[in-house]
Amino acid sequence: MARDHVSDGTFTNGIEGPATGPDGALYVVNIGKDGTIGRVDETGKATLFLTLPEGSIGNGIRFGSDGTMYIADYPRHNILRVAPGSTSVNVFAHLPDAHQPNDIALAPDGTLYASDPNWAKVDDGQLWRIDRDGSVHLLETGMGTTNGIEVSPDGQRLYVNESVQRNVWVYDRAADGSISNKRLLIRFDDHGMDGMRCDADGNLHIARYDAGVVAVVSPEGKLLRDVSLKGRKPTNVAFGGSDGRQVFVTLQDRGAVETFQADRPGREYGLQPSAKP
Repeated sequence: MARDHVSDGTFTNGIEGPATGPDGALYVVNIGKDGTIGRVDETGKATLFLTLPEGSIGNGIRFGSDGTMYIADYPRHNILRVAPGSTSVNVFAHLPDAHQPNDIALAPDGTLYASDPNWAKVDDGQLWRIDRDGSVHLLETGMGTTNGIEVSPDGQRLYVNESVQRNVWVYDRAADGSISNKRLLIRFDDHGMDGMRCDADGNLHIARYDAGVVAVVSPEGKLLRDVSLKGRKPTNVAFGGSDGRQVFVTLQDRGAVETFQADRPGREYGLQPSAKP
């Protein structure tokens, strides 16, 4: 059972994109108003970290191995970049034919992947790859409402879920970042899905939107357990804490962050040099 980490109404109902930074703090979009990013310390105190350029609103956040912050800016169809130690925001990549970059995942080699749902047309979802030089590649079209996205700890699998269709797909991922051999990992019978992250063993922790749980699913597609939340509408999850086992969950219906302890650390949980799986 989860407990509160950040209280109700601290973030807007656009709360999303939790990611643990190199300083061990949690970064979450839309604190107080949309178009911002908040920083949450280990005690749960949330403060404004930066304000995005006018017209930009963040969704997914990831941190590169050098501490660079990457932000999916969905209204402007950009992946933004913030250098380590800075609050200046620059465009890293532009997705010209996207509906929106939504959630993003970072492979161990630094390649980014972005989900791209079309909420007005549920069978028009897309999937993108953004290489380390900022070049963009449209990988698939005609999907469902692509949302949560993640890479396995060994970098050899890409996972993508579809919120409305309630499918989680898995692809084989090659060394050049290309994907193949798409197959169904698991399908849920009710409620939706949003963001998801892998632990060090490759188990997916999936925000089950409107179900009030985080579902833990094995790499073989078996539902291992549900972790109950206080809120009903989790939007995303992130691993953090000193040992990487603390899971943070953003809740749309509460504008809050809940937390619980996982069995294993996340595959990504900040860049603390002393933290090891």
